[in-house]
Amino acid sequence: MSAGQTPPRLSRATAFPGQATPPVRMVHLGLGAFHRSHQAWYTQHAGDAADWGIAAFTGRRPDAAEILTEQDGVFTVVERSGVGDSFELIGSIVEAVDGSDVRRLAGLVAAPSTVVVTLTITEAAYAAAGAETPLARLVTALAARKDADAGPIAVVSCDNLAENGLVARKAVQALAEATDPALGEWINANVSFVSTSVDRITPRTTPEDLVEVAEQCGYRDEAAVVAEPFHNWILSGDFPGGRPRWEEAGAIFVEDIEPYENRKLWLLNGAHSILAYAGLVRGHATVAEALSDDVCRSAVEAFWDEASRHLPDEGLDIPGYRKALLDRFGNSRIAHHLTQIAMDGTTKLRMRALPVLAAERTQGRSGDGAARMIAAWIAYLSATEDFQDPLVDDIRTAKAHDGEQRTAALLALLSPGLAGDSALVSHIHRQQDAIAAPRTHA
Repeated sequence: MSAGQTPPRLSRATAFPGQATPPVRMVHLGLGAFHRSHQAWYTQHAGDAADWGIAAFTGRRPDAAEILTEQDGVFTVVERSGVGDSFELIGSIVEAVDGSDVRRLAGLVAAPSTVVVTLTITEAAYAAAGAETPLARLVTALAARKDADAGPIAVVSCDNLAENGLVARKAVQALAEATDPALGEWINANVSFVSTSVDRITPRTTPEDLVEVAEQCGYRDEAAVVAEPFHNWILSGDFPGGRPRWEEAGAIFVEDIEPYENRKLWLLNGAHSILAYAGLVRGHATVAEALSDDVCRSAVEAFWDEASRHLPDEGLDIPGYRKALLDRFGNSRIAHHLTQIAMDGTTKLRMRALPVLAAERTQGRSGDGAARMIAAWIAYLSATEDFQDPLVDDIRTAKAHDGEQRTAALLALLSPGLAGDSALVSHIHRQQDAIAAPRTHA
């Protein structure tokens, strides 16, 4: 390609010449960067990848589907380590669809060849109400499968929720039974709900990333994603219609997933919340920047000490996991922006801070580390008007108060019972000043 010439747009024909397109056997809800770097990546690396194509539906907006459709579903994963980048073409997504196209979703889920549905719909979506929510659309699609007598199917939640498979089951069952009790019975008998723990840091792709792909790879890819080298997927549950051989790509199948879920939710996701809220208050933009701040780093370590006391000693290698997280968080070439992590705090902190706080207080300790995460969240909300949360209106009402009244009102949105503990409210309120204190340099 001569200097100044625009590189050609990526396509399946140029990426995988002579290879047949895998047939659709999986449907995904929540097409975004993480799905592309994780479930699609694992499916590409499965030993039987040629048999497993994914039809992926967007969430709030159709943009990702439109871009991927122009590229026949093919995209690049840029694996970004501390020493350089590598580039890999992924072709496991064979159809990208606007999430509002419920007719196409129902048609695909009703097909006997479709045997797996995966979800990355965000934690808040499991409690959302309305006919246009991802789970409501899924229930409509499952009704079509029931009517088609297409057989059993597995639903695999890949969202950061404890017991996410059980949460998905309860939400889907409730929606189905409210619509049609017979559908609820059919789902109970024919749909398995698989719990998973997923892990791969995937920041937002920047225009500069797309330029790099064009320069290094010789094609234009508007759907490229950037991810760290580390990836992890742990699953527990049944796949009555079969599944890709994900274990050949490194996925792990276990009987009891709870310890792995808690390790990830508390140590990785909990640390992310601390770094996001404390880091933004202290003027940082990325995870790596926040980790270099002693106030943020000590808050993470204190929370980790508390959370680790409530994780099993065997099988999880907590010291090694913590060390690996520090290395991953410190990768300054992965620009994981704190504003991306800070969204939906009321949903996230109920799963990350409150269980550890409760466990510590039950054993007679203060739960100071978990309380500090909540204090960082309140300090962040107090310092900004630009935030995203499912309880945004309630938060704005709570912020109308001052001092400890504001702290109590915001804490009540996480747990009404805790808001009545005046000593805890005072403690969390005092911690906000320490989080916001100016950084000192040696």
